Amino acid sequence: MRARLLILLVLLVPALAACGSDDDPASGGCEYVEDGTAAKEAKRPPAEPKSADAVTITTNRGEIKAELTPDAAPCTVGSFVSLAEQDYFDGTKCHRLVPGFVLQCGDPSATGTGGPGYSFADELEGDETYPAGTLAMANAGPDTNGSQFFIVLSDADLPPSYTVFGRVDDAGLAVAREIEKEGNAADGVNPARDVVIESVS
Repeated sequence: MRARLLILLVLLVPALAACGSDDDPASGGCEYVEDGTAAKEAKRPPAEPKSADAVTITTNRGEIKAELTPDAAPCTVGSFVSLAEQDYFDGTKCHRLVPGFVLQCGDPSATGTGGPGYSFADELEGDETYPAGTLAMANAGPDTNGSQFFIVLSDADLPPSYTVFGRVDDAGLAVAREIEKEGNAADGVNPARDVVIESVS
């Protein structure tokens, strides 16, 4: 199993990354490579994935809406849309909260190690920044993206190693910050109260 998909706050070097493609994503070619055992059954997206400009992540704590960036990250958006259409995220818990930093979700096993059974390449320009509200992929190193993603809670000084594929709106960020205010569970990793994704549309 690949390394635990976590953002290492102490080192400020997140343990999250993306997939790999020999094709230029802008040309419509995305490569989703079989990788490990799926935490929840999922089909790989097509090489020419579907696109979307917006998404609503409905949780038991409120709705988090985001504008997506399919032009900048077509393969990432395509994977996210495909998983959403397969109800992959439904009933999953956001498994990591770092107050003042990020809320991380997208792992059906809620362990920080789970994924969809495939990976895909990073879509990076090298000058990415991560202001509050950024929606980005978590990874375990270069080109190891799967299903885990994070919402940046406060402006984060991260290296440009995490594919940005959207931005949460103000209301959605407010929902995430209410979760943040409650802090962590006794394990120091999970949110104090369960944050469950009910649907992604």
